[in-house]
Amino acid sequence: MRARDRRTAHRAPEPSYVALARTGELARRAERALELLGPVCRVCPRRCRVDRRRDERSICHVGRRAIVASAFPHHGEEDPLRGWAGSGTIFLAGCNLRCVFCQNFEISWQVQGAEVPAEGLAELMLELQARGCHNINWVTPEHVVPQLLEALAIAAERGLRLPIVYNTSSYDSEESLALLDGVVDIYMPDLKLWSVERARRYLRRPDYPQVARRSILEMHRQVGPLRLDERGLAVRGVLLRHLVMPGLLDETEAILRWVAAELGPETYLNLMGQYRPEGLVLGGDYPEIARRPSRDELVRAVELALSLGLRRLDPGSLAMLAWAHR
Repeated sequence: MRARDRRTAHRAPEPSYVALARTGELARRAERALELLGPVCRVCPRRCRVDRRRDERSICHVGRRAIVASAFPHHGEEDPLRGWAGSGTIFLAGCNLRCVFCQNFEISWQVQGAEVPAEGLAELMLELQARGCHNINWVTPEHVVPQLLEALAIAAERGLRLPIVYNTSSYDSEESLALLDGVVDIYMPDLKLWSVERARRYLRRPDYPQVARRSILEMHRQVGPLRLDERGLAVRGVLLRHLVMPGLLDETEAILRWVAAELGPETYLNLMGQYRPEGLVLGGDYPEIARRPSRDELVRAVELALSLGLRRLDPGSLAMLAWAHR
């Protein structure tokens, strides 16, 4: 049997949310999640004093309906997600952080996209499944968990059977994560910064490090380390990301030490080297991070991870090391 035929014949394990949908629990979770929208929004840790049920908006600039920037099979994600057919990525506009270096400034800060009701979101997921994608990848979902659960309940009833990837900054609320327990199979959190001072300066949220660490521990409790099937595709677990930033190697080191101690050597880790000056950094107010990370910084980040026993590195991270030693 040819490799392509084997892939076609493979029967993937059923995602966790399907069982919840059969019992009606997924629909009940969606109803409880919608209650987080108001009268005081509790979807994310900001707890903004707006009623998003009435389409009021605050820092994320999103009201009752989610705003979608794009949806497509993404071939640039990590190997276990993209496979050969792509990760079914839905880029959600708006954000509950204000990263001054935001690499998706137009989507997150300027909220470029179209409002999509639950039925429309469900159809997007089903279309990505029909195109052969390996999973449904919610990018920047922290502020629209209720809308996504509402849509997922509809999509599951209509035959969605792909695992859900929750692709997050990790600035998530405890209430939202509790509702996602048993719904999300693959968490892909980003752990951006370690110190309160840098989080205040670069993310404009001094509580980010504490919230992110708490959130990642809860995600790990729910799904454990990343598991792959025989084809190398992610089926369940945590895939952790960290963007290496210029001049902030001490932040990277603190994060890696925490990961090694709290999550352990089975953690699948992607150390990303694609930082470039974007967003407000281009205005000249943050000269210390107005450059790309150096070759030495990227090498040191990977070497630190390996020295701490974190050897489940994404091939992209190891490629940085090989490139730097050429």
